[in-house]
Amino acid sequence: MLQNRFKLFLSFILAIFIAFSQPSFAWVQSETNNSQEQEQTEQSSSNEEDEDAEEQDEEETEDAEQGDEETDEEAAEENEDDAETAAVDEGSDESKTQASSSEKSSVSPQNDNEDTVTSQALKTIVYYIFLFIIISAVVAIFNRIFSIYKLTQVMNGKYSYIKENSIQAVLLIVFLILFLAGVYYSYAVWGKWSFRKAATEHGQNIDSMFIVTTVLTTIVLVLMHILLLGFSYVYRLKPNRRASFYPHNNTLEIIWTVVPFVVLTSLIIYGSVIWKRIFDVPEDLKNSAIQIEVLGEQFSWQVRYPGPDGEFGKRNFKLTTPTNSYGIDFNDKKAWDDLRASDIVIPVNRPVRFHILSKDIIHSFYIPDFRVQMNAVPGMTNYFQFTPTMTTEEMREKMDDPEYDFIMLCAKICGTGHYNMQKKVVVVTESEYQQWLNEQNKFFTDDMKKEFSVNENIDKDDSKESATASLN
Repeated sequence: MLQNRFKLFLSFILAIFIAFSQPSFAWVQSETNNSQEQEQTEQSSSNEEDEDAEEQDEEETEDAEQGDEETDEEAAEENEDDAETAAVDEGSDESKTQASSSEKSSVSPQNDNEDTVTSQALKTIVYYIFLFIIISAVVAIFNRIFSIYKLTQVMNGKYSYIKENSIQAVLLIVFLILFLAGVYYSYAVWGKWSFRKAATEHGQNIDSMFIVTTVLTTIVLVLMHILLLGFSYVYRLKPNRRASFYPHNNTLEIIWTVVPFVVLTSLIIYGSVIWKRIFDVPEDLKNSAIQIEVLGEQFSWQVRYPGPDGEFGKRNFKLTTPTNSYGIDFNDKKAWDDLRASDIVIPVNRPVRFHILSKDIIHSFYIPDFRVQMNAVPGMTNYFQFTPTMTTEEMREKMDDPEYDFIMLCAKICGTGHYNMQKKVVVVTESEYQQWLNEQNKFFTDDMKKEFSVNENIDKDDSKESATASLN
């Protein structure tokens, strides 16, 4: 018991030591970085001075050569060709040396940076290994010391199990108080930061379900810890106390079986009702909603809006080209007026239905502020319909952040560029939405028309050749 108590105390002290040692080590790293930068600047300045001295020596030698050429005119006339070739050779040698020196100067900073990064990484690894060894040694030393102390107390008849048990019970109560204070602090301080009202109609229902679940689990969390740790204190070891034998009670068995069953079943039914409200959309609301198609791929999103006809053109992955990255089948005339958008722009208080697709692997269409998440699966189309209730400007005023934006993310770890799968979502008024819609470009651009006409002519030639071959 005594060992466990002091181990807990030591782990707490060591945790504080580690927390304060990391910033100090970061400061040491910054100091080493500054010293390395100063050394690099000094080396570069010394290299520049050496280059200036070499240039001056070359100029002096050239002046001396010119003086010798003026005095020896006859020798210069006979050896003009040799002098020219020598000058050419010298010029080429100088250019080679300058090029090599420039290459060395360009490569050396990169090598220096790589060396500094590797050295810092090695220093960090060595630091944490050394810190782990020290902590382990300290814990082992204190463990042996207190083991010897306990053994001497037992041998001298001074060790009291009742006192030890009472100390452990008091420590459990202290832990209970700290735990409850931490729970309160997490809700009071971080609760507002981690939770804010949803900006969609269905999101309010999801928030209510989340709040109910959180309240129930918090009540269970607090009560169970009070009972567990409180019982450990109330029923701690005391003189002349004996434990009572209580093997079974049918009433208690029924209570702690029925109560969790009722609570969990109620939560499941409540969640299924909300799920049905979100996804069981009537046909008239599906057709009247604004249709937007989102295509996920590694590692970006593409967005397509239907044209004035309100319908998307067909899409075929076999038609994907560098120009037609979306794989739209322009044989379908409904695709001619489809619009390409760099951002997702939707009007407030109007239902929007998203068609969610994937080109390569499973992605996840996720907008946290809207409480929207749906997987994008290759080979199938998933749907999610919602109604935004707050414009971007209203959200910025509420958050007191003039640069705040709704962001659509990918919630699946889909590869190395997963972090880059972001798309801004802008909620505007109806008039602003119509104005924005009129400014968007179509997928069926001039380049696409040229490619489509070429492919169409090739298809016609292939059909003619097949027809003549069949006649022959």
